[in-house]
Amino acid sequence: MRLLFGLAILAIAWLPQAIAHYRFASLINGGVTTTAFQYVRQSTNWNSPVTDVTSNDLRCNVGATTATGTADVAAGSTVGFALDQAIYHPGVLNVYLSKAPFTAASYDGSGKWFKIYQISPVISGGSITFPTDNLATVTFKIPASTPSGYAAALTPDADVDKIEHIALHVASSTGGAQFYIACAQINVTGGGSGNPSPVVNIPGVYTATDPGILINIYWPIELYRIQSFAENIQPAS
Repeated sequence: MRLLFGLAILAIAWLPQAIAHYRFASLINGGVTTTAFQYVRQSTNWNSPVTDVTSNDLRCNVGATTATGTADVAAGSTVGFALDQAIYHPGVLNVYLSKAPFTAASYDGSGKWFKIYQISPVISGGSITFPTDNLATVTFKIPASTPSGYAAALTPDADVDKIEHIALHVASSTGGAQFYIACAQINVTGGGSGNPSPVVNIPGVYTATDPGILINIYWPIELYRIQSFAENIQPAS
């Protein structure tokens, strides 16, 4: 299955914007960090965020239409993303997959997406912490049940893996949340016969007023909104 593959992080940033931006630049496959933007689609907005949750740019970022290559990835194996600098913003991380109808390189992400991984906030009493702080790499498993091809296909299907980071330092007003996004092109081999559920559309997975998208992260911290958002979409089974 050729997939478009991505990751999402919900982040809270207090650092100056100039040093807080970062990019998911490289695919990690078989324990090897590949060349930057070899399999990850490079955007045309450098490291600037997407802020419109209704935009098609929420899929893979601005101008990120294709990567140089598509990586073969075994179902059940561990893959991931390496950043060009460590994550500066506390946040929630999500990873989505989407099946391309033909090739990953030609896929625009308009099909269905399903979540395969997340790192949620830790809420204790009146405080909240984010395990994604200072991560320079993020790794996770491709579900072993991910199908490796269409029934009538001569070659495996294409999948795209999506990664996004949502910074919340100015998210107390509508449109303030900042999405840092990248997609990798992968070709899943040796897969199973799973039928991932639930599935979502991107855009469409978020609204501008969702808990965790529209939120005041300063005192008093709206913990229930963060928790509600993090639990809203669970990984597919």
